[in-house]
Amino acid sequence: MTAAQPINAYISGTGFYVPPRIVTNDDLVNGYGIETTNEWIIQRTGIEARRYAERGVGSAELGARAAEDALADAGIAATDLDLIVFATLSPEYAFPGSGVLLQHRLGLNEGPNARHVPALDVRNQCSGFLYGLTTANAMVRSGAARHVLVVGAETHSAALDLTTRGRTVSSLFGDGAGAVVVSATTEDRGIRGCYLGADGSQAETLCQRVWDIRERPFIPLGEDGWGRVSPEHMYAHMDGRMVFKHAIAKMTGVLKQACDDLHVGLDDIDLFFFHQANLRINQYVAELLKLPADKVPHNIERYGNTTAATLPILLAEAVDDGRLRPGAKIALVAFGSGFTWGSAIIDW
Repeated sequence: MTAAQPINAYISGTGFYVPPRIVTNDDLVNGYGIETTNEWIIQRTGIEARRYAERGVGSAELGARAAEDALADAGIAATDLDLIVFATLSPEYAFPGSGVLLQHRLGLNEGPNARHVPALDVRNQCSGFLYGLTTANAMVRSGAARHVLVVGAETHSAALDLTTRGRTVSSLFGDGAGAVVVSATTEDRGIRGCYLGADGSQAETLCQRVWDIRERPFIPLGEDGWGRVSPEHMYAHMDGRMVFKHAIAKMTGVLKQACDDLHVGLDDIDLFFFHQANLRINQYVAELLKLPADKVPHNIERYGNTTAATLPILLAEAVDDGRLRPGAKIALVAFGSGFTWGSAIIDW
């Protein structure tokens, strides 16, 4: 590449991995004793099943499986990477972040060709993949990196209240991972623009507190000196109606922002990849924007909400089944806890 040639960033490889264990809505009822029904969950969310990882499996392991597929699809080795961006709300530990655990799983710290590729963690929940993609795009277009691995991976099942008390939230989420490699090119293709937003005034509308670092100690202690976390702090809390309302407004708004800024009409876009949080939200947004159903793929019925992993899983599946082909113009849109949101337009 010469200095005179503009550098674009494109997705050169995709991959995904979901655990083999399938948990249906009926399994939530019969296996966990949750007072709900298959019909109730499908009517409100569109979810029929989700995947749960086995004990001992964390987000970095799921992410590594997806990353290996993405690297193979891109035709590069892990040692060719210049940066790893790992998006998750379910890291193995409070610290360090899961990015370094993923980096080590990719074999980058051992052997004669060891290359200590830097790893960056992103904590933007359902918008995490788009925040990570935006970072990768900027790094590649600036010339600071040639290949960036962006991974979204979640192990929700370990932190769900799988009782009737927690059914509103626990029925939504599943485990899984998706990954993309963002690479440099001088071809006229790739990521045309990324657009992000946040509204911290709604931070507690959808949250999982677990601890409060402002308190001393940050987790309450019992008389025996052991930490005690109450259920309302241990498990995720969500005001569903408020989330639904804001999701529709922000998703439509940030998609229109991207289209307006890039002078792209909705009719110019071949496929719309919406974050898979709730099928009803996505259908409502599609109806508002008058998008044809065949342009809005979904897989939430099989995987549930895998948070930072939904978009890269959806992309990888679309590549695998032939729906997403070179030359297509696509839009990515997400909304989630924070509140945070984002969109991207890509010429595949």
